[in-house]
Formats: sequence, structure tokens, C-alpha cells
Amino acid sequence: MQSSLLSLPQQQAPQVMQYAPEPPPAASYPSSSVELGDLKRILVRRRFLILATAALLTLAALLYGLFTPALYSSVAEIIVDPQDLQVVTNDVNPSRVPPDGGITMVESQVAVVQSSGVLLRAIAATNLTEDPEFNGQGGLLSRLLGGVLGSESTETDKMGETDKTGTTLDALRRRLAVKRADKVLVLDVIVTAKSADKAAKLANAIAQAYLADQAAARAKMATDASDSISARLEEQRKRVQRAENAVEAYKSANNMVMAAGNLVSDQELTEINTQLAAAQSRTATLKAQVDQLRRSGGAPDATSEAMRSAVISSLRAQEATLVDQVSQLGTELGPRHPSMMAAQQQLRDTRALIARELGRIGAAAETDYERALANQQALEAKVAGMKSKSLDTDQASVKLRELQRDLEAVRSVYATYLQRAQETREQVNVDSTNARIISDAMPALKKSWPPLLLLVFGAFFGGLGLGTGMALIAEYSSPTVLSSAQMQSAIDAPVVGVLPAKSARRRWWPFGGAAQAGQKMDAVAGLALRRLFSSSRRPPDWPLVPSILLTSAPEDAAQRGRVARLLANAAAARGSRVLFIDTNAGKGHKEPQPGLLDVLRGEYAFEALSQYAPGSNVAVLGKGRPKAAFSEAQGVYYTQHMLAQASRNFELVIVDGGALADNLNASPLVAMVDEIVLVATLNATPMRDVTAAAQAISVMGRLPTGALLVDEAA
Repeated sequence: MQSSLLSLPQQQAPQVMQYAPEPPPAASYPSSSVELGDLKRILVRRRFLILATAALLTLAALLYGLFTPALYSSVAEIIVDPQDLQVVTNDVNPSRVPPDGGITMVESQVAVVQSSGVLLRAIAATNLTEDPEFNGQGGLLSRLLGGVLGSESTETDKMGETDKTGTTLDALRRRLAVKRADKVLVLDVIVTAKSADKAAKLANAIAQAYLADQAAARAKMATDASDSISARLEEQRKRVQRAENAVEAYKSANNMVMAAGNLVSDQELTEINTQLAAAQSRTATLKAQVDQLRRSGGAPDATSEAMRSAVISSLRAQEATLVDQVSQLGTELGPRHPSMMAAQQQLRDTRALIARELGRIGAAAETDYERALANQQALEAKVAGMKSKSLDTDQASVKLRELQRDLEAVRSVYATYLQRAQETREQVNVDSTNARIISDAMPALKKSWPPLLLLVFGAFFGGLGLGTGMALIAEYSSPTVLSSAQMQSAIDAPVVGVLPAKSARRRWWPFGGAAQAGQKMDAVAGLALRRLFSSSRRPPDWPLVPSILLTSAPEDAAQRGRVARLLANAAAARGSRVLFIDTNAGKGHKEPQPGLLDVLRGEYAFEALSQYAPGSNVAVLGKGRPKAAFSEAQGVYYTQHMLAQASRNFELVIVDGGALADNLNASPLVAMVDEIVLVATLNATPMRDVTAAAQAISVMGRLPTGALLVDEAA
């Protein structure tokens, strides 16, 4: 016989032994919160809810798309330049570009296009109040109400006539969308209607109404400005007249004669001052000439006046000619020749003429200087007299100048008002708005609503999202076992293995050989057995055979039985002799065969009832006949006795303990087995059932020592 993986010392069992293995010390395990990897299990388990929600929403979207009347959208494009046309210099509407490039101003035009004034213009231009699609009289509900409430149709019609424009305006505003793309100055006017031609017509009408509204608004602004300025013109004219009268009255009262805007006395004083300055300059010049003549003494011909005199120049030239002639005659004829003597006499006469001319120039200079000095003195006396007279009018001139400044200011304001009134009056008929339609709306070739494909896809994926949310809510309201960490936290014991779901390649009952077991399942089961007994605190001389009891919630009975048989097969495949006790066997038989209950009552010997399965190392012991109850102390005694006897022929006992909350007959086994393993199915076993099973084990005096999970998604 092969050596067992779970070999323990084999000894004779005592007749009476009141010892049960103590539970392992409490350990700290991770939190039981849901992890991200557990979402897959939740979604797989509740996939029908998710798919049903998605299918319902998709069907609703499909029906909506098929039965909803088609709508068409048309777009008219308007470009708005923040810098208006510069028609006149002083425009009522300034054309300055804001620092943000006019984006804010253009963005405000979006609200202008949607304003009631623009839309009412478009409604009036297209007679939209008579269109049933927009005046509120074309809906199915309105027609039904009209048919049912026939007696009240007249009052309803009157009410409709009163509110028709408002209803049409609201309907048009709901069908209108005005958008501006980022960083552009173009407005898209989008209108949606049941007819493509109607949508294009309305979009163009709104665009034209916007331009007309802007032109009218600017004309009104110019008109209001012109009227306001014109109303002030008469008042400004009267102010000018009062200022002029005040100036004239003041001049008349103070005997102040004005010429060319200045007092006559001031003008005379200015002119005389100019003359005096010129006289003083001339006197100074003449005095300098006289002083020069006086300093020249006997040589008056060296003065600048003699040098500038034409007579002196002529006489000097004649003198030079005579000097040359005398020199030539003296050489040729001698000093006593008559010609020589005549030439000398002419020379003397010429020099006498020069002397007399120089004397005349000096006398003339003296005379001019005396006249200039006399004139200067006369002008100085006159200026002094006029200055004394001017001092008398200076105080009056200060007030006069103040009145004149007021007059000029009033005249300037009046002139500005008059010019501005003329300009604004002309701007009424000039449109300076720099906005135009760059693209007229065209009838749409395809409907814009409902987008059937988009609705179906959106509804499908939205349904998936909604179904996922509902699945998570359902999971939160009734949580299940989602992960090993959650299970460990719930029972305060380790999870020794996660087994894959049942495979079609494996036959579980009756017990088969190792060749029938899947390699993956056998590996997981073998590791689970090793983990269970690796930390065992059994006394070295403990005479009872190693034992494992598996329990679960009632709905996991099939998985529990499958896991119990898997553990038995895994141990048997490695050469261990295994006793498999099934507390659920025998159900449904008319005549139950003797089994565990008969042994616990002491009616049968254990060796007489255990039977090996064909072709395996597993002996099976059924539930037995529940014909009579037994006390717990009696059951514990015979359980201990049975496990002691089993140690002679078996190396491992595996008990399918059923749902302990419903199976009180397993209480003696719970008290004596080494390991109590709780079996649960991932994403299927409710956490409340796990808690109930753990509490049932606790009531029987023990705690779970481990857990085995079954993963149906693996």
C-alpha cells in the first residue's frame, strides 16, 4: 500500500475520550469590501438583468425612432464684424474693437438673434402664426381635446387667437439654435422643422430679421440722438445771445470801443510802442554815425557814410584820373607848362569839391540825428500819456475778457451741437452695421431627428450602463461571496482553495480512479488538503484518524457534495485510504440502509457498515436509518469510538456534513473532527447564508477552520 500524504501515528482508540481539537487562534484578514476584480463575477451572474435592460431600452429607442415624425434642420450663416463701417467720422455707434477682438460683442449677438424682437419679425414675415406646427393647434392631443370638448371650441379658439403669437414665439424658440464656433465671428442660425423647405425658409427669415432689426435699432439710436440734440439747440442759441448782449452792454457802459476783437486804445498803444521802438533804433543808429564823424576829426572821408556816397565815389575817381594826368604831364611837359598848370588847377578844384561834400555829409548826419532824437522824445511822451490812460481801463478789461471767454465757450458748444445735430440727422438713413449673410439656408437632404442608428446604439450602451448599475445595486442589497478575502473576513478563517466549476470531462460518482480526475481540480484539491493539515495542532499521540467535515448553505448542497468527493478522490489518487461519510446519502430510498446514524446509536459496528467503492481507495458510509434519536453525549462517544477504529484502516475521513443549520445529527461529528470547512460558490452564495452557517458551527461549540470556494466562471 502506498504511503499516505496525511500519515499519522496509528494507535488504539480509548474507550472513552472527551477531547476535541481546539479552534485555531483568530487571525487578521483583509477587509470584506468588494474589489475591482469582483465586478466581473457580479456582471456575469446578473448578466440577464443587464442584457434585459439594454434590450428594453434599445427596443424603446427603436420604436421611438420608427414612429416619431422626422425633423429637418437648416443653417444660415451670418458674419458679424465688431468694427462697423466708418460712414461718418462722428458715428453714433462707435466702431472701436474691444480688447478681446470682439468675441464678447459677437457672443452677445447670439442672444440678440434669439430675442423676441427678431423672432417676431421673422414670424410676421413668414406668417408663422397660421402654421399648425408652431401655433399649438397641430398636435394630436389638441385635436383630440378639440373633438371631445366641442361645446367649448369657441372659447378655446378665442383664447388661441389671443395667445397665438406667444405660442408661436415659444415654439419657434424651441426649434431655434444659434451657435458660434470657437475663435470665429460667424453665427450659425439653425432651425428645425418637419419640412426641409420650411426649416430653410425660417432660418433665412430669422437671418434677414436680424439684419433688419440691427439696422432699425441703429436708425432709432440716431433718431433719438438727433432729436435730443435738436431739442437743446434753441437753449444753446439763447445762451449765445445772452452772452453777446452781456459783452456789448459792458463795453457800452465802460466806453470801450473794440476793433478786430481788441480795444482801440490797446491797438493805438501797441502801434505807438512799435513806432517808439523803431524811432529809438533809428536814433541810436544816427547817434553812432555822428559819434563816428566826430571821432574821425580831420578825416571825415574815412567814415562809412563817405564810403557809401555816390558823389564822393565819383569825385574820388575824377581825382585819381587827374592825379595820373598831372603825373604824366609833369614827366612829359614840365611843371610850368600850361596844360600842366590846368591839370593841377582841376585837381585842386576836385579836392575842394570832395571836402565840401564831406562837410555836407557830416552836417546831414547831425541834422538827422537831431530830428530822430526829437521824434523819439515826442513818441515817448505820447506813450507815457496813453499808458496812464490805459491804466484806467485795465480793471474794466479784466471783466470784459471774462465775458468774452464765456461768449466763445457758449459759441463753441452751440456750433458743436448744430454740427452734431446735422450729422445724426443724416445717419438715420445710413446703415453702418458690418454684418451680412454669408450662407443662405438650403433645404436639408437628410433628416436631423430622430437619428435612429445613434439612438439605438446610445440606448443599447445606456441600457448596459443602467443594467450594470441595477446589478450593482442588487448585489449591494443582497451581497454574495465575491472573493477569498471577503470570505476570510466573514468567517475569520483562511480560504484553502478555489475550485473550478463542474466540467463535462469529469465523472464524480461513483468514485473513480485518478485517471478520471481533471489535473487542475486534483492539484487544487491536493493543495487544499495540505493547507488544512499543514498548521494542524493535533497532539503527536492523538489516536483518532485525521478528519475533515464539509458544510455549506442549503442551496450549495450540490457543490458541497461535489467538493467532498473531489477531496476524497484527490487523497485516494495519492495512495491514501479514505473513509467518505455522507450524511445526506439514503434520501429518497424506501428502505434506508444502516449507516452513520446506526453507528452513533451504537446499533452497528463501524467495520460492518463501511464499504469500499469499486476500483478505488475510498470507503463509503451512508447516513443510515433515522428511526430513533440519540443523545449528544452518546453521539460524541460513538463518534470518538468510530474515528479511533477508523484509524486502523484509514488515513483520512471526509464527512459531507450537509447544512449544519438543518442537520443537528452532525453535531457529534462537529465536536470531534479536526477540520471544519465551509463550502461556498463565488458570486452565488449569499453572505447571509455564510454567516448563518458560521453561526450554526459556533452554536455547536466550534468555529470554521477553513473554506473552499467554487468558481463557476472558471
